[in-house]
Order: sequence, then structure tokens, then C-alpha cells
Amino acid sequence: MLQTENVGIEKIVCNVVANPNIRYLIVCGVESPGHQPGQALSCLMRNGVDEHRCIVGAEAPTPYLYNIPLENIERFRKQVTLVDLITETGTSVATDPEQVRQAVKCCYQESPVEFISFKLCDPGAYPEPAICSRLTWRISKPWIVTTEAEAQVLKSIQSSAKRARQVDDQELLSLLQPKTAQRDREKEEDRKV
Repeated sequence: MLQTENVGIEKIVCNVVANPNIRYLIVCGVESPGHQPGQALSCLMRNGVDEHRCIVGAEAPTPYLYNIPLENIERFRKQVTLVDLITETGTSVATDPEQVRQAVKCCYQESPVEFISFKLCDPGAYPEPAICSRLTWRISKPWIVTTEAEAQVLKSIQSSAKRARQVDDQELLSLLQPKTAQRDREKEEDRKV
């Protein structure tokens, strides 16, 4: 059962990429009106994430996937085919246990089988090895997390400000203690020689 559009989806991604035999994900049941995890999962499969790791097109309030590597997200999108019964058929089929059983049965057939608008069969295990990782970061304000490029710019600004602050501190000390500052400068010059 998927409860949220962020950590819930991250847990699914981690589990799926750890098992190359999982090739289908069937979305069924009733959509949670607040978090809309089914819609977010569907958008993740179609559109991926943007540079801020937000699921593109998701209507959920916080569709951010910060706890898993981007490599896992891309692998998940390649490895799995989404069988979205909610979007395809509405709630009546998506909540019917017999229809869900039929969808599962079609996913492990040797020859392609038509189910609603899907053509399903067992494609075999994904050809790349499993990716084992865990959720890495607990984030409380995803809207303030920066991209790697933004983080580099911020780091550059901080180091420039720190250097400028050190120069200002030295000038202030030389004004407050002119004789001591002069002696310190002379000692520094002697060390350099």
C-alpha cells in the first residue's frame, strides 16, 4: 500500500531496483485524495524528475525524491512497466480483486496477452545487476534544497565572503592596535624570508 508521494515511492524504487526480476508494477485500489501517490507514480514513470528532484507533472503537495540516487530513479523507469488500472479504467476495475488477479496473471505469461489497453508477458529479468541502496536523507524542507550547480555557486559565495571578512578583521585589528599589528606584520615578513 502506497501512502505518500515521496518516501513511499522512494521505498518502492529501492525495492524494485534491488530485484531485476520485477518488471511490472500494477497500480490499483483507490487513490489517496491528499497525497495522490498513484498519480505521482504514474508521472514519475512518464516524465521522471527535474533538477530539483521533483516528480514532473505530479499534483501531489510534496513529490520530491531526495533520499535515493538519480541512478536508481532512471533504472526504475527503464526496468518496470507501469500497469495503471486507476488511470486506464477508473475505480471500478482498479478495486475489483478479480481484475487485479487477471492483470497479475497476464504479467507472467510466456506469450503476449492483451489486458485492457496493455500487451503483457514475462520479458525475463532486467539484464543489468541489482542496485542495492537505502534511503539516505531525511529532509524537512524540500523546497529549499539546491541542485549541485546551485550548491557550488553558494559555496563559492560563502568562501568569497569568508575571505573578505578575514581581510576586514585584519584591517580593524590594525586600526585598534597599530603597534601590535605592525609587529605582527614584521614577524610575518621575517617568516617568509
